[in-house]
Amino acid sequence: MPLTQDRAKPAVPFGGIYRLIDFVLSNIVNSGYLKVVVLTQYKSHSLDRHISKTWRMSTLLDNYVAPVPAQQRVSKSWFSGSADAVFQSLNLVYDERPEIVVITGADNIYRMDYSQMVQQHIDSGLEMTIAGIRQPKSMSKSFGVIDADPNNPGKVRAFLEKPDTVDGLPDSPDEILASMGTYVVNTDSLIEALHADAGNENSSHDMGGNIVPAYVERGECGVYDFTFNEIPGATERDRNYWRDVGTIDMFHEANMDLISVNPIFNLYNTEWPLFTGYTGLPPAKFVYGHHERLGHALDSLISPGVIISGGEVLSSVLSPHVRVNSWSSVRDSVLFDKVNVGRNATVIRAIIDKNVQIDEGAQLGVDHEHDRARGFYVSESGIVVVPKGAHVTR
Repeated sequence: MPLTQDRAKPAVPFGGIYRLIDFVLSNIVNSGYLKVVVLTQYKSHSLDRHISKTWRMSTLLDNYVAPVPAQQRVSKSWFSGSADAVFQSLNLVYDERPEIVVITGADNIYRMDYSQMVQQHIDSGLEMTIAGIRQPKSMSKSFGVIDADPNNPGKVRAFLEKPDTVDGLPDSPDEILASMGTYVVNTDSLIEALHADAGNENSSHDMGGNIVPAYVERGECGVYDFTFNEIPGATERDRNYWRDVGTIDMFHEANMDLISVNPIFNLYNTEWPLFTGYTGLPPAKFVYGHHERLGHALDSLISPGVIISGGEVLSSVLSPHVRVNSWSSVRDSVLFDKVNVGRNATVIRAIIDKNVQIDEGAQLGVDHEHDRARGFYVSESGIVVVPKGAHVTR
């Protein structure tokens, strides 16, 4: 919040022209998997619209990305957890009859070839495999931690939910394997596990909280170390990048990861492309070259349709159709579509949602008490968030 006030989190814009869900869907299709369903529930209209307009696969080849809302097929209740969402949508599995199902979240920033994880899963002979990302041992309280069998590193010995203390990895004592929320499961086994979970009144019906521990207890769960995932065109700097943008500060930081000279996450890897739906937009334009008002941008991502008219943009991400007017300054900020920054305005360390009008001479991020007084959210690290369609006055 407030970026999710009117939309599901996977529909939140990111990196100028993308939505969060574009990253995982790009991973899926680049991995060669072309039958995809997106299970939706809350505030899903903009997400459904984005998928239907953007992710149009070949109907001739029976490929698809299909948004599927909660339908109350099994009972009169909506989805009560990630496992329940899959359970209530098993009709989709019955229709396609795959041997293996890949399940993943829709709102993380990363590149991953799932086919490599699937191949390890097949080779292991186990019923389920979960993906793990290496994280500092000090962050164990923030994740579900995978405890691999020291005698068989590809098998999970225990799954610990946000433990206070935990052993480090044998080859890296200061690191742990944190669950990425990505699962590969044999279909028959998955169906059986979901039915058993659905009948358990004490379950929270969560994939990580309930289904994974059940497989671990039976000795049927493997682990795939994301460190060994090979992506064509990846550099050592952006190799194994993965971000959970669960807070405003993390979302802002992930956007800032994109804009350095050697970005921590590289949008320009054409060997593993990121797909999205912006077409037919005019080029970005920079106007006025007079020494008193120079339209320019440095260390920034500038999307199509942006007009920088005599203003300056530094270390920022601008989405399509943003306009930055004369003598205004935008720094360390993320501006969504159709934001208009008036003359002599100042924007510092802010996230501005769509269709916001910033008045001439207005300031954001300069005086946080004034920002709060106008009803704007300010994060712990001082990121100001302006909601969709707001009017920012002086």
